[in-house]
Order: sequence, then structure tokens, then C-alpha cells
Amino acid sequence: MRILLIHSDQITYEAQKKTPVAEENIVPADGLEEALTAFCAVEAPDEENIAGVAAKTAAEILEAAEKLGTTNIMVYPYAHLSSDLSNPKAAVEALTAIEEICSRKEGMTVKRAPFGWYKSFTLSCKGHPLSELSRTITPEDTKEKAEKKQVTHTFFVLTPEGAREDATKYADDTPFGQLVKKETGIAAEATGDSVHCELMRAKELVDYEPLSDVGNHRWMPRGKIVRDLLSDYVLGLVLDYGGMPVETPVMYDLDNPAINEHAGKFGERQYRFKSGNRNMMLRFAACFGMFSIMHDMHISPNTLPMKMYELSTYSFRHEQKGECIGLKRLRAFTMPDMHSLCLDMDQTLSCFEEQMMIGWQTGRDLETPLAGIFRCTEAFYEEHEEWVKGLVKTSGVPMLIEVLSDRVHYWVAKVDLAAIDGQGRPIENPTVQIDVESSERFDIKYFTDEGEVHPPIIHCSPTGSIERVICALLEKTATQDVPMLPVWLSPTQARVVPVAERHIAYAKEVCDLLTKAGIRCDVDDREESVGKKVREAGMDWVPYVAVVGDSEAESGKLTVTIRKDSQPKKPCKEEMTPEALAEKISAVTAGMPARKLYTPKMLSMKPRFI
Repeated sequence: MRILLIHSDQITYEAQKKTPVAEENIVPADGLEEALTAFCAVEAPDEENIAGVAAKTAAEILEAAEKLGTTNIMVYPYAHLSSDLSNPKAAVEALTAIEEICSRKEGMTVKRAPFGWYKSFTLSCKGHPLSELSRTITPEDTKEKAEKKQVTHTFFVLTPEGAREDATKYADDTPFGQLVKKETGIAAEATGDSVHCELMRAKELVDYEPLSDVGNHRWMPRGKIVRDLLSDYVLGLVLDYGGMPVETPVMYDLDNPAINEHAGKFGERQYRFKSGNRNMMLRFAACFGMFSIMHDMHISPNTLPMKMYELSTYSFRHEQKGECIGLKRLRAFTMPDMHSLCLDMDQTLSCFEEQMMIGWQTGRDLETPLAGIFRCTEAFYEEHEEWVKGLVKTSGVPMLIEVLSDRVHYWVAKVDLAAIDGQGRPIENPTVQIDVESSERFDIKYFTDEGEVHPPIIHCSPTGSIERVICALLEKTATQDVPMLPVWLSPTQARVVPVAERHIAYAKEVCDLLTKAGIRCDVDDREESVGKKVREAGMDWVPYVAVVGDSEAESGKLTVTIRKDSQPKKPCKEEMTPEALAEKISAVTAGMPARKLYTPKMLSMKPRFI
């Protein structure tokens, strides 16, 4: 229901011509002095609860009338307020109900203009600050809000040795200490942009897209290859673990009760829209599609645990505009999403531990230190305390524990592993969650001799969103004396810099040799000084830079600057053959995904994006 409230000196109408849906037995002309005119458009979604929407609308009208000090109300059907109108019968029912409810208020004079007639009207608006008000009422507004549970949160630290300690003891400037301070409320909220916000543009990785919604980005070739390599990396982890890749839609029907209930847990962080007369939403994770597949499958206990994976490109969350920060918090992001259907809780706990350890592994592989927090309900902790201690022991580092007095989410236990940005704020990355609601909500089950079983489901993102991984990688460079990405993720892994034009041919030979070895290599053939070329290779964070001149062309040996071993103003240089350089880079990147160069091999052909 959409309403426009006008505080008027006078409102009059006269019915001129009926439409095919016109009411009969009408008052053809009428009016009111000193009235609140309520222009009303009854919408299609209101049909879900006409009585409730009408009652809520009447309450809004009466409240406005009381504030304005008027006792006269004109209810006026006005279809032009909406493009998604209800059927005529529902509209008349709603408008009649609004009129009746308002009339019950003692001292009120209420009239209603007829529905389905072309009418002329005159209106004189008073023009004070409250004389024009608009409201939107939905069936959702009519539902009684359940009283929120009063949930307490208890924090402490568990050590690998099993000791329980006061969390404040760890509130220092280490990554774990920063996590403890943020989660327990010790740290003051940091302000300003994170370091990566400038770097992501300066390094021509990713930029804001002004023609889209806030929190939607565009990716340049250098950023696209980093994103694609990270996606390849997660896929490799999941396949090694036994996950089965699938692909599912990005939009779902909110009129499905299971989807509506699950989506409701994310509140206003949903992208909702209309498709014809259907209420739709853009997914915030790959849950819906995978749960739909699981519901339709024949599941045997012998096939569990069953692990299903999707690289959710994209997932959408309607974050507050002011909360969108670079790659850390977006409205559209890429989420590696694995769901494991487990036999029972024992199997769930075993899989949880395995998947948590994959999360710790990603921190090592990506060279981004992680700190961990384990969250669970009080009942879960009491039942599985020794298992929780075992998790911390297996992790080999202290972990912050948060115990909730009651369950308020679909999960009873979860672990979040976070990197820390340049301002000491956590960047939530890998996560593992035990879901005890969704299998029943989506009717996912298997059968035993005792009957049907709705099993636990583990949600796992081995790295967290790809964008946040890149955020963490860029934030980490702020702590490095010589900033760089891991070699396997570097858009250009090696660059050959010819001293003069006559050396370009040999530089190409070296580049071709490295390219055949699976190394992303380019040649700076621009008409610039060697010094400028070398400086710009440094600005591009190229891990290996070889300058070739007459002596290199004659000897076949290169002098290579190795970025990782260099210090500020003290480049580390080694002499080696092109073959040895190829072997060195291949050894450093062994076991990690590889892709070809996304930008032109000759820098003279490479455009500037920013």
C-alpha cells in the first residue's frame, strides 16, 4: 500500500465516467473542509494480507490526523502512486476497510471517493512542513515482531595447551591482539580508508564503477588475473578435498517460504526487486541453489559427507552506502562457497576441523597472517568443550572464544579467521559454520530404518570472498619494506628491460623462453631511459627484473633484480642464465595455479587504465 497524505483546506471530487471495474451505488460528488486527504494505491503484494495492510494503513492515517489536529479524513483511491496494483476486488476491500476503521475513531468524519471512476477533484494544500507526507505499508509490516532474545556474549582465550585465559591479556598490537580488541570492544573504532583503497587503483587492479550501484567494481586486466588465479586456487583446494563444483542462479523467488525465511535472517541487506508479479532477490551466497539441488537429490547415508562447491559470482549484499569500503565491504562480491551435507554431528565435527585447517592453510599459502575466533552457543560448548580445545590445539595458536547464551542464527558453532588491515581492523576471510536449521527448512533428508533424518550442513568459504583476500594482500604490503604480491599472484612475474633498441630482439628471446616455461613475462620496449623503466617495474611490483644490454646479449647471462630479497635502495641482484631464471621462478611458484599474461607482452602496446 502506498499512501500520500495531504493536509488540505478543502478537498472536493465529482465522478465523471465509470471504468469496467467501477463500484456501484456510489456518492457521485462530495467534499470536506479542513481535512486530511489520504490518496491510496493498493498493491499486488497487499493481497497476501489485505485486512492487515488496511488496518496498518488506517492506523498511519489516524496517527497523522491526530498530529495535524484534524477530525476530517477523505480516503481517495489513486492508482498513479504505484505500477504494481492489486486486483480491483482486493483494492475495494482494502479501501472499504480503511474507511470503516477510521470511522470507528470517536469524533472522526470519514468519507471515501469511489473506486474505478474517472473523477475531477480540487484540492487546496495548506503548505506547512507536515502538510505532505508519504508512506509505504507492506504485508511484512503487519506481522508481529518477535521479541528479540536477550543474548549474552562471553569472551575468553583458549591456548593450544588447553588453558582458559582472560581475553584482555592478549589485547596487544599483534594480529591476534588486534582481533581480540575489536571483538571485545576494547579498541576504538578506526576511521578513514584502508591502505588498499589507494593501492587497488594505483596498481591498476580494480576501480569503482560510477555507472553501477555503490559497492560494484570494475576489474582491469592486472586485477582480473589476480582474481582469476585466486579462484583457481580455491577450486584446487576444494577438488583435492572432494568437493563437487556446481553452478546455480543469482536470483530467487521470495514467495518460496523456505527462501523467504532464510533470507529474512539477513534483514535489509537484501537486494530485492520485482520480476512481473513475482518478488525476487539477488542471492547473498550460494546457499539457495545448493539447497535446492540437495532437496531434489536421492541422498544415501553411504555417500555422506557430500561436499558441493560454487564460486558464487556474484553474491550481493545491500550494505549501507557509507559502509562500503574498497574491497573490504562491497555490495557485489565473489564468494567461494562450499556446503557439506554430513551424516550426523560426529561426522560434522570431524569435517569442521578439516575445513578449518584448510582455512589456516590459505593464510600460509597467501602469505597473509590470520587470527582466529571460534563462536558457539553455550549449550554447544558445554557438550563439546573438549572438542573445542582440540580445535585450538590442532591450530597451534591461541584462539578467541565467544560463547553465546542462546542461538540467534542458523549456526550453533562457527570459526572466523581474519587478516588485519593497516589500521588494526580485522578483515574476515575463511569461515566454517555448523548449520542446524537449513536441512529441515529446505526439506533435505536421507532415510534410515528409523525414518527420515535432516542432517547438519557445514557452510565453508576456504578463503572468504576473493575481493577480501585481495584486500588483505594489499593491506599486508603496507608492512613490507619492499611491497609485493606473492610471485604466483603477480600479474607480471618477470620483466626484461632492453637498454637500447638494438637489444629488443634479444629481450624478446629471453621473454619467449620464460613464457614457454609458464612464466608471465613482458618486455619494456618503450623509448624511455633504463632508469625510468626499472623504476616503473618497481612501481608495478614485478618480482624479477632483468636489464639486457650488449654484455648480456653476448654472454647469455642476465643480471636479475630479485624484489623479495631486496631492501629499500639496496636491490638484490643475481647473475644467471635465462634458463636458470626460469627454473628459479618455477621453483618459487611450484604447486600454485598459473595463467598466461593478461596484458600485452610489449609494454609499448599496453594502455593506461587509470
